[in-house]
Amino acid sequence: MELSDANLQTLTEYLKKTLDPDPAIRRPAEKFLESVEGSQNYPLLLLTLLEKSQENVIKVCASVTFKNYIKRNWRIVEDEPNKICESDRIAIKANIVPLMLSSPEQIQKQLSDAISIIGREDFPQKWPDLLTEMVNRFQSGDFHVINGVLRTAHSLFKRYRHEFKSNELWTEIKLVLDAFALPLTNLFKATIELCSTHANDASALKVLFSSLILIAKLFYSLNFQDLPEFFEDNMETWMTNFHSLLTLDNKLLQTDDEEEAGLLELLKSQICDNAALYAQKYDEEFQPYLPRFVTAIWNLLVTTGQEVKYDLLVSNAIQFLASVCERPHYKHLFEDQNTLTSICEKVIVPNMEFRAADEEAFEDNSEEYIRRDLEGSDIDTRRRAACDLVRGLCKFFEGPVTGIFSGYVNSMLQEYAKNPSVNWKHKDAAIYLVTSLASKAQTQKHGITQANELVNLTEFFVNHIQPDLKSATVNEFPVLKADGIKYIMIFRNQVPKEQLLVSIPLLINHLQAESIVVHTYAAHALERLFTMRGTNNATLITAAEMAPFVEVLLTNLFKALTLPGSSENEYIMKAIMRSFSLLQESIIPYIPSVITQLTQKLLAVSKNPSKPHFNHYMFESICLSIRITCKTNPEAVGSFEEALFLVFTEILQNDVQEFIPYVFQVMSLLLEMHKNEIPSSYMALFPHLLQPVLWERTGNIPPLVRLLQAYLERGASTIASAAADKIPGLLGVFQKLIASKANDHQGFYLLNSIIEHMPPESVDQYRKQIFILLFQRLQNSKTTKFIKSFLVFINLYCVRYGALALQEIFDSIQPKMFGMVLEKIIIPEIQKVSGQVEKKICAVGITKILTECPPMMDTEYTKLWIPLLQALIGLFELPEDDTIPDEEHFIDIEDTPGYQTAFSQLAFAGKKEHDPVGQMVNNPRIHLAQSLHKLSTACPGRVLSMLSTSLNAEALQYLQGYLQAASVSLL
Repeated sequence: MELSDANLQTLTEYLKKTLDPDPAIRRPAEKFLESVEGSQNYPLLLLTLLEKSQENVIKVCASVTFKNYIKRNWRIVEDEPNKICESDRIAIKANIVPLMLSSPEQIQKQLSDAISIIGREDFPQKWPDLLTEMVNRFQSGDFHVINGVLRTAHSLFKRYRHEFKSNELWTEIKLVLDAFALPLTNLFKATIELCSTHANDASALKVLFSSLILIAKLFYSLNFQDLPEFFEDNMETWMTNFHSLLTLDNKLLQTDDEEEAGLLELLKSQICDNAALYAQKYDEEFQPYLPRFVTAIWNLLVTTGQEVKYDLLVSNAIQFLASVCERPHYKHLFEDQNTLTSICEKVIVPNMEFRAADEEAFEDNSEEYIRRDLEGSDIDTRRRAACDLVRGLCKFFEGPVTGIFSGYVNSMLQEYAKNPSVNWKHKDAAIYLVTSLASKAQTQKHGITQANELVNLTEFFVNHIQPDLKSATVNEFPVLKADGIKYIMIFRNQVPKEQLLVSIPLLINHLQAESIVVHTYAAHALERLFTMRGTNNATLITAAEMAPFVEVLLTNLFKALTLPGSSENEYIMKAIMRSFSLLQESIIPYIPSVITQLTQKLLAVSKNPSKPHFNHYMFESICLSIRITCKTNPEAVGSFEEALFLVFTEILQNDVQEFIPYVFQVMSLLLEMHKNEIPSSYMALFPHLLQPVLWERTGNIPPLVRLLQAYLERGASTIASAAADKIPGLLGVFQKLIASKANDHQGFYLLNSIIEHMPPESVDQYRKQIFILLFQRLQNSKTTKFIKSFLVFINLYCVRYGALALQEIFDSIQPKMFGMVLEKIIIPEIQKVSGQVEKKICAVGITKILTECPPMMDTEYTKLWIPLLQALIGLFELPEDDTIPDEEHFIDIEDTPGYQTAFSQLAFAGKKEHDPVGQMVNNPRIHLAQSLHKLSTACPGRVLSMLSTSLNAEALQYLQGYLQAASVSLL
């Protein structure tokens, strides 16, 4: 694409269309942009548009499109074509920083993100002047520019907060510190001076405080991995200024908005974070400053109101106290009983209260409420922080703290009892306090794993939780109901099993509650109870114990999906999946109605898939229905196909990318259920599965390979007779996969199935070409993963076609090649093969080469006979060689940049492990002994003399053991 006005005009029109609400206009425009994004100059056209377009909406749209383009295409993935040509890359890096700095804030943010994506790949090696270019802009004095630089630096350096330590990382951070730490410190001091100069100018202060927030965030990122020498030397400057900013209160910066945090709150919360970082990680160096920070933060907590806008500040301030009180050498600050009482009374209890804002979220924004409360992403809520502070204090002062709170809990419960309908919030706070007091250690998977011995959890459960759940109306006091259900969920390991069994019908009943939070919690609690382990690793709650409730459980779960706000509720769908898995055969009578409801749901959500977890559990539930039913009645597979194929066809025709990998997995499961041959409905689809476009998407590869394997296992002869013209297409897929380091093993899965199942004559003409392709790949890039797969393949080939056929095909490609493969690949590398079945295939294959290949006994290949036998005994007896050379680094599917539907394995569509030599050979050691016996009968004396002169003593001893076990001897 040329950089011409005509192209700019075309691009403008298509960008406009991508904003159209009508999918008939929007989709084709998106497809067009997708089709041209590989063209040279495309990114430069976008940058030109966002610089020169007269329409603001086009500028913004171009900036977002550019950022997403960079996100999808900048990373260069090994084995894949470079998606952006080098000249475009150079031009982008040369222009993007000045363009970002001169753009309005909305566009600046998008370009800043793009710079950080490029920086993650190219900085510092391929973009050495980025830092200098940024630091030089600090001198400009223009805070719009300075903030642009700070924002970009923040998005570039914040990854230092969660990167693993490595020399590469340290080198990069050192480079950044050398160039950035001093200018940042000078900018910090200058900005603070400007704040006092402009103390009465509201608009100037807003810009300056935006800078200070970014500077404080950068401080956190640059200090996270270790305490840099520069910051240690300049701690006085930073900490004194941080402290004075914490205590600063400027009326001009206060906002009237009760919801949105203002600049002052955001800055103070970041400073609390920075202080907590130093108190936790660099406590010795930070000690001189700690007392004044504790005082300042304590005063902050006592004087800050209950409004939502202060939530982040209060929770960070409490987290600071929590991190300080857990450290042994700050213990003395909290020892006094009055201090503890004061913290409990003034900080913890007030911040555990259920506020009007929480009530509003509970009713009107339940998804966000659940996300915060259940999934632990309520890191920045007051309640979570107060709970962490209770845990922190209990580390050294469990007795006194439990004593102080017990008093509060009792008085709150008494208040509630006086007038439940008015005082229900008191009980809510009491339950929350008991929960935070009792839970010392918690995991998502097991709930509470360690509890406070001083709190009687069962007694509290029976007296205060169960009565709420037993009340006749499920819709009364929804917050307390949700609290009660959450209590069961959290303390499921502490409450005795008989109480859990009493709770199950109560939870099933609450699936009918109108409140989204209540019925979601009920579903989640049931799902968690069903995964608990009892003795012998079996589930704690058995299918027999659930028998009386099966019908009502399934009815209420599916009904809950029809309640307003829960049509795609992932917790309910996960509970459906888990119920199926626990109940097994008990669900068979309900399958017809269940599968109808699941397919209707599948059809509805396939129109616009938006909840990945919900979709995943839905497909898992479909797989479970198929497995459980077909286990007792294999014939039922047809009725599932009838129910599902219409929806599947629609998904494939409409190219619903998110669902296609799932559809292939379910189809594999269904096809594997057929015993004899492939039904015609599958054969009609077969040619479509070989279309290159399907194989372009990484997420499709594993399930498609498995589906093709199912076709080969069930209908190789049908393919050979009715679709022989498709065999080159099948091998074309193998050729594509084998060329990629990330997917070569999938290519071997396919090839192994072709070799194992296809009638030999149907692949005869292609065999030599297959080996040539494999050798080319071996020469170009030989990786451990490839070698392991290659070894399994050649041994499977040997098992299927015989050792002589293997030797002949190698030697037909190049004379004496068979010997080279034995010497350079099989003998030295066989120890690397892993997996029971894989090792067995290799053992049987090598046994055949040793005992059924005449050239091994009377040509120059004979010298390799003993080393090969020794390697085989090593495969049996030595530990697996799992070393991988340092330079081998595979990119996982998850690491592939941009949005690509990654492959999500369905657990319940799992494929049974298949052993191609299972019927032929049970014990490969005994098989070796019997085969050697047979060989020695054919040429008496030869085998024994070779063994006695050349095989090492230890291997010989093992071999004698095999011969004894097989009750045979050598002649």
